[in-house]
Amino acid sequence: MASPMKNLLTDISRYVHCFRVFLAKSTEHQTMLQFVEQQLPGLLASTVSGKSAINILSVGGGAGEIDLQIISTLQDNYPGVAIKNEVIEPSADQVLKYKECVAAMSNLNNVKFTWHEETADDFESRMKAEKKSQKWDFIHMIQMLYYVKDIPATIQYFHSLLGAQAKLLIILVSGTSGWETLWRKYGSSFPTDDLCTFISSADIKEILDPLGLKYTIHELPSQLDITCCFTKGDKDGELLLDFLTETCEFSKTAPPELQQQVLEELRKPGCSENKNGKVFFNSNLSVIVVEP
Repeated sequence: MASPMKNLLTDISRYVHCFRVFLAKSTEHQTMLQFVEQQLPGLLASTVSGKSAINILSVGGGAGEIDLQIISTLQDNYPGVAIKNEVIEPSADQVLKYKECVAAMSNLNNVKFTWHEETADDFESRMKAEKKSQKWDFIHMIQMLYYVKDIPATIQYFHSLLGAQAKLLIILVSGTSGWETLWRKYGSSFPTDDLCTFISSADIKEILDPLGLKYTIHELPSQLDITCCFTKGDKDGELLLDFLTETCEFSKTAPPELQQQVLEELRKPGCSENKNGKVFFNSNLSVIVVEP
């Protein structure tokens, strides 16, 4: 009999292992970096032009890989502009890695970093308690909205912190991705344990439209090689299945019927495509740029 299923976030160490395998087998980071380098400078032109300094708020900055690429790209395109970069990140381990990355870089003399080791909800509560009303030129929330309690309220709060000509950038899975197909069908069978919520860009549109906010959406193609998921006992395959289902040790704890259904779904065109004997999961992303 299968053991009770637990959310992957109940075991942070395993989650980190799963995430590393995911990054190694997906094009997600390359896709994001390409967007940052090629499209972001143009999107932020009206925000940065004419300013000697800008304030950036990174919500859920992780270990800083994408944050630092954003900063480097802005430095390349807007030389001489001072950057104040504040980071909200609840994981002490991730904050430490972020600081180590910053220490290893030599071209950050014009950048000031501040880290807040707390969740987005904690940050909001603290700012309101301290009656702080700082405005930001650029706020980004990259792959983190799945982990907040009240997504509409979180978006509204951080949107309220935008200054004139500022931008709020949200990156998360696309409403046309395999994630959307898999989770709409089987999400109720996966153990969220109140630690995460599945959402896609389709849900964000439904939040933004009633608020009357002006935004643009940019679709980023991305894929994940999940071929190893179909080899029983393959360690990387087991970790990827954990990541896809947000379940700790899915192949050991999920009921056999659910395992079979998920594996069958992952092979279908709604989730993946078969190329040269390999199975590539559609992990497309959406970038949503919201105006003040």
